[in-house]
Amino acid sequence: MLLSVPAGVLAAVLFLAGCAQPVVPIERLGRKAAEGVRPHVRPLAAPPSRLPLPPVVDHVPTRDRVVFLTYDATDHPAAPGELRLPVSRFTPGLRPLAGTPYATQRAALCARRTRLLRPPRGAYDPTTLRAAADCGVTAVVLWRATLTPTGLTYPRGPHHLRRGDIVRLLPDAPTARLLDALRRRNLTAARLEDYL
Repeated sequence: MLLSVPAGVLAAVLFLAGCAQPVVPIERLGRKAAEGVRPHVRPLAAPPSRLPLPPVVDHVPTRDRVVFLTYDATDHPAAPGELRLPVSRFTPGLRPLAGTPYATQRAALCARRTRLLRPPRGAYDPTTLRAAADCGVTAVVLWRATLTPTGLTYPRGPHHLRRGDIVRLLPDAPTARLLDALRRRNLTAARLEDYL
């Protein structure tokens, strides 16, 4: 009995110490079964595409002394008619697409059939750009200035209008201030579609 305890302890120590030979899955499962085992691969966020991603713009490089006025159909049920200036209308939708799967974004963007895209609330991600490219979008349009009820606001850059700026109009915004700002900078409005 005394000899069997140390032999059992010795066997346990050798086993725990890693002296036992590892079992290769092919030996345990057999060659045919091992061929059917595939490592877990995470699916791609967007399928690879050869199309170039559309540029994201809030300013259009131009030598012309123009700015581009835009509004969202979700903000304005009808075009701001009092301006009597060229204004580009976007239908960005109500819910942001950023963070949703590629298939969801592609379905939403391709249904719009538009060349210029304004993402809802200006939110986008790399998947949005890939889906936009696959739907034939040539540019993702943001804005450098916003005309609010209190006047023009600039989230970044110089706090004045420059040639090529894209301006987003909000409801109830004082268009007289915008026209005054355009005159002071010797600028006029132009159709964004003619420059992009």
